[in-house]
Amino acid sequence: MGSRTSSDPFDLIRYAAGFLLGAGTIVAFVLWLTGITPRALLLVGALWSVYGLIHAVLDGVLDPLLDLAAEMLQNIGLTPHRRSYSYIEALLARGETDAAAAEYAALAARGDAQAQARRAALLAGPLKLPAKARIELEEFREGRSLGAQDDIRIGLALADVNERGLDDPGRAMREIRRLLDLYPNARGLRHFRRTLAALKADRFGVTGP
Repeated sequence: MGSRTSSDPFDLIRYAAGFLLGAGTIVAFVLWLTGITPRALLLVGALWSVYGLIHAVLDGVLDPLLDLAAEMLQNIGLTPHRRSYSYIEALLARGETDAAAAEYAALAARGDAQAQARRAALLAGPLKLPAKARIELEEFREGRSLGAQDDIRIGLALADVNERGLDDPGRAMREIRRLLDLYPNARGLRHFRRTLAALKADRFGVTGP
């Protein structure tokens, strides 16, 4: 398995904000001990406000924008696999699903995790081979040393195949839980906490994390 560290470019900002919050809280506590209570409360309140604002901007604005930009660049072909992806999209537009799946397989054999995830979606959907999709995703992950981004991509594809294609919510939830535990701050993954909670509530009547 590859690295389990987050590839989120905003993590440094989050860590810095957390450090400042911790240091400021200590200072505020010292002020409180010296009897300067109003100033201490104002300082803590201001620090928490700034901390919340930073997370709101990063998680609610910048993260989605980066995800959208990456997807747009992929779709218009500004990636290392420009010709292949453009060709595959043309095949899909003509309804040649088997040929498109074969092309994705060729890219996946070269280590392209996104191609493997897209192939799995075709196998589990139009081609009605969800069990094959799961096997291929698991073999892809086990046979390579994946970075965080590719591990997340394959893991989410597995969760989707298990939930939608194989009606196996237990495996889907375990996969989402695994990703959340490994990459709690990964860009594009945080909202899957709600997905996990929804799966538990829908299938088992369980609420909470």
